[in-house]
Amino acid sequence: MAEASYRPQPLKGWYWMGAIATLVFMVIGVLGYLATVTADPASVPADQQALMAAMPKWQTAVYAIAVWSGLVGAIGLLLRRRFAVPLLLLSLIGAIGTFLPFAILPRVRELATEANGVAAVIVIGLCWTSFWFARHSAQRGWLR
Repeated sequence: MAEASYRPQPLKGWYWMGAIATLVFMVIGVLGYLATVTADPASVPADQQALMAAMPKWQTAVYAIAVWSGLVGAIGLLLRRRFAVPLLLLSLIGAIGTFLPFAILPRVRELATEANGVAAVIVIGLCWTSFWFARHSAQRGWLR
């Protein structure tokens, strides 16, 4: 049985909307990260100060990996490059790791609000969608 040769599908217009939306989401993530690491703890409410103090130091590193790999991956989508796929997967894994303290550390869980849980679900969902979009685009032959 002979294998049919694969031919890339024509690039769809919605590809660019998805790539731009991914870039906007990742830029917002980078801005959130920069706001977090440059924030003066004294300038935030006491409950947020306690949450910041309860977070493990490794969480900041994982957060950085999530946002910076996501930003480069989103730029890769705009450039239609395959390297976007593993970078957006790394961003997804980093996003999961960023919110992991809320699930595994009792003190963090105790200080977390419902908004923290909602944010985790939204961010992880959007990171999954970005990764899926990149993978789908690579499978369609839209990434080089």
